[in-house]
Amino acid sequence: MAIGASGSEGLHDLCRLLACFPSSLPAVVLAVLHRPSNRISHLRQVLARRSALPVLIPEEDQVFRIGRCYIGEPAAHLSLAERSRVCLVEGANNKYRNKTVDLLFMSVAAHARTRSIGVVLRGSLSDGSRGLAAIHFAGGVTMVVGSRGMAAEGMPSNATNYDGPIDFIGSVEEIAAEISHRTGALTADMLSGD
Repeated sequence: MAIGASGSEGLHDLCRLLACFPSSLPAVVLAVLHRPSNRISHLRQVLARRSALPVLIPEEDQVFRIGRCYIGEPAAHLSLAERSRVCLVEGANNKYRNKTVDLLFMSVAAHARTRSIGVVLRGSLSDGSRGLAAIHFAGGVTMVVGSRGMAAEGMPSNATNYDGPIDFIGSVEEIAAEISHRTGALTADMLSGD
């Protein structure tokens, strides 16, 4: 599952979403929050205080593990490679500034395909729009934060208006419940051989 957010509102949403997930969540969580590449980040510590899942900064070519949340460094952007491996994309000098969500989502669409879930939380600009569409066209599930069926302004509404339908629009808590339901159903299908 890939999650993208930006700014203080996006950070707030990301913290709330991770706080909703049980430690037994049967999924790999890959999260991106826009950050300047030339500053020290304390994102891992901030998220770890609120998450029942361990929050980790992986190394290149490491294998992602279920039941963990992964983030990249400000200048080493998180993406998914073949066989559930970590690919860190060098991003010094803000090379991918405001495009890091699409970078992650595109890699998830390419390698996780129908097993992917993409979630766009709050933030400004349009990062995540192209990547969420790619997840949709790969057969994955797409979600954006909002209320009463309407996407929140900024990244969520831009993603909704970009290309392809959004499978689920709801509050952070509703998204967490939907993810838990879908990952539980997927795990049950895999175990039963369906």
